[in-house]
Amino acid sequence: MQLDVFTLIPHAFAWLTEHRPVASVLGGELDLRLFSYRDTSPLRARQVDDEPYGGGAGMVLRVDVVAAALDAVYGGRPEHRVVALSPQGRQLDQPLVEELAAEQRLTLLSARFEGFDERVVEHLATDAVSIGPYVLSGGELPAMVVVDAIARRLPGALGDEESGINESFSDALEGGLEYPHYTRPAAFRGWGVPDVLLSGDHARIDAWRREQSRLRSVRA
Repeated sequence: MQLDVFTLIPHAFAWLTEHRPVASVLGGELDLRLFSYRDTSPLRARQVDDEPYGGGAGMVLRVDVVAAALDAVYGGRPEHRVVALSPQGRQLDQPLVEELAAEQRLTLLSARFEGFDERVVEHLATDAVSIGPYVLSGGELPAMVVVDAIARRLPGALGDEESGINESFSDALEGGLEYPHYTRPAAFRGWGVPDVLLSGDHARIDAWRREQSRLRSVRA
């Protein structure tokens, strides 16, 4: 998968590429490319933003700057999926992650300040995606969330491929939350581990886990 991220802070992604799951698939299943809007800005002094028409606080990422970046990399508007990370977008969930992970090529557009000139979302992007109903200082963290979520769905990303089967929001758990996990020590400060998990009876363990998943999902 070729995954391109356009951002004002490419170096912010450095830590992400050093750890699993992204590091496990870089150079193989994942070709992650980072591009700075400033490098291709058509404006003097590499300006990328401007004051909003109609007044108001903050600065807006210009449509001509984003268009110039896309032109420089793709020679025009790309034919593949281009996702603008924006609060107005479709909220990210596991079905959307699976959908994006199935793409052969994908571009993410991140912004800062007051966000994008609306024409970026309307005319340069094919989709808009939000990672939740809250405000962040920029699109870098949302972009990293999307990259990480996609990367762990690629072959070889996880140390044990079974890890991606029975987890929260997976088909195996009918889209519900994952069951609770325990490990050694079996007793700590009077807090024990459910007896069924120590029984060695895998059928009972499986049934218990499915019930716990169902209960957690109902409470959520």
